[in-house]
Amino acid sequence: MNHSICVTCGTQFSASDDPPAACPICEDERQYVPGAQRWTTLQAMRRTHRNVVQRIEPHLYGIGTEPRFAIGQRALLVRTPGGNVLWDCIALLDDGTADVVRALGGLRAIAISHPHYYTTMVEWAHEFGCPVLLHEADREWVMRPDPSIRFWSGETRGLDDVGIDGLALVRCGGHFAGGTVLHWPAGADGHGALLTGDIIQVVPDRRYVSFMRSYPNLVPLDAASVTRIVAAVEPLAYDRVYGAWWDLHVEEDAKAAVARSASRYLAAIAGPPA
Repeated sequence: MNHSICVTCGTQFSASDDPPAACPICEDERQYVPGAQRWTTLQAMRRTHRNVVQRIEPHLYGIGTEPRFAIGQRALLVRTPGGNVLWDCIALLDDGTADVVRALGGLRAIAISHPHYYTTMVEWAHEFGCPVLLHEADREWVMRPDPSIRFWSGETRGLDDVGIDGLALVRCGGHFAGGTVLHWPAGADGHGALLTGDIIQVVPDRRYVSFMRSYPNLVPLDAASVTRIVAAVEPLAYDRVYGAWWDLHVEEDAKAAVARSASRYLAAIAGPPA
């Protein structure tokens, strides 16, 4: 039996003799099936792809796959005195990647912003003997249940129970009901950083971010959801936002960028005055 991986979104499924009939994550309106459903396996990916590791700032590393696979996001590894956290996940995990991560101190936990980046999270958890932290509001989107997955509830979750002080998961909702960001107070030279996946999406004009229900299908979020996201991160101190892709970062004054982006977005969807 194989653990099939969806080629379009990178999600890994429970072991079966044959691939699933469909990928529920891609059939949802926030994703898409490009003509026909296609599948691969981790073993097949290891023959055709490789991971690249880059240092982004002190104690922060990016891990991304070449050539691009599925949605194309890169993961982030945050190093702290209490241990390392992998933020978001990518489908490819091979021996070389595991060696590099171990050389950087291994993993104490994996935390993921939303279901599009669940990918092979269970493989990563087994490799490094650590839990995967997911918000319970997105429980239905887990395609490979496993004891390593720990669902959390509420609006914030610290990581002190896995030995890491300071970092916090914050539920924003929006793109998914359990959409989560990671607050890293020591990031950006001590000014604080938010790791947002695409819950708060950094756009090519790095002075702004945006918010969407579906990025590939261009379905906007409603005003209440955008307002909730901004309110969830307002109490946090941060000067930088790291999105889901290489170089899509707001390098400075990021808190103001989120506020002005929300104002612009809300004005745009409200339309001109009557």
